[in-house]
Amino acid sequence: MRAAVYDQYTDDFSDITVRDVDDPKVPPASVLIEVRAAGVNPVDWKLVGGHLDAIMPVQFPVTPGWDVAGVVIGLGADVPEFQIGDEVIAYARKDVLGAGTFAEKVAVPVHSVTAKPASLSWEQAGGLPLAGGTALRTLEALGDINGKTVLVHGASGGVGSFAVQIAKSFGARVIGTASEANHDYLRALGAEPVTYGDGLSDRVLELAGGPIDGAVDFVGEMLETTLAVLGDGGAHASVADPSVAEHGGRYIWVRPYGSQTARVAELVDSGELTVEVAQTFSLDQVPEAFRTSAEGHTRGKLVIVP
Repeated sequence: MRAAVYDQYTDDFSDITVRDVDDPKVPPASVLIEVRAAGVNPVDWKLVGGHLDAIMPVQFPVTPGWDVAGVVIGLGADVPEFQIGDEVIAYARKDVLGAGTFAEKVAVPVHSVTAKPASLSWEQAGGLPLAGGTALRTLEALGDINGKTVLVHGASGGVGSFAVQIAKSFGARVIGTASEANHDYLRALGAEPVTYGDGLSDRVLELAGGPIDGAVDFVGEMLETTLAVLGDGGAHASVADPSVAEHGGRYIWVRPYGSQTARVAELVDSGELTVEVAQTFSLDQVPEAFRTSAEGHTRGKLVIVP
């Protein structure tokens, strides 16, 4: 099969090449998925540069990618949950960095897999699992937000746009930070937009009419702003800044559970969550996709289509 591969840590995305590799072995309690689409996430290119080497074991050569949408084409031993031909999605992170989803096929543990939402295209479904699961888990760290005001840092990005929609479905009033170019987009999702940058704390407090109840950070380096606008007893969480744990917040590292992905899929099928695909790329364009993601200005999801 064809797969995007890198042989060592590198900050030059051009070192990622497409080559023929052996088809994956399918361990017990796993399924073999023919990849139809695989979402791009910032963690993918950070891993290429070795920036998470302290916590992620690696076995080179590595095929990047943790999101997948596709069709089950093989079953490991003892897999009553799925059949050949099932359309599925998964946040396919494994304990060792190695065989990822930017390939024509990938083997994934059953516990990470769930049914693909029928209402989504393959490209939309491929961009859902990691970002949608991250948004859900981060918001749940705030507790009950029904009737409360929540600030979403990075609200127009892949994770942030999901967080806005999920928070609204939970009954929250949502304030989202974004560039002015994305304010109409946030309004369409149900958020009240504010422009990030100098004076953000004052703008949030003015719009909210006082301190807020909760904040979620999908950007990093937003702790000072969060603490400045958070009311007494307010909750906050971040996926980008571990130091929040030293200031009463939760640092989130989403888990590859199919049950969690299924909950996100339910929100899609109920009409409470949509997936915007900003751009698609072939396997040969993985370096270009990573450069686009690293620029940090994408609205919606970038997706690899093998």
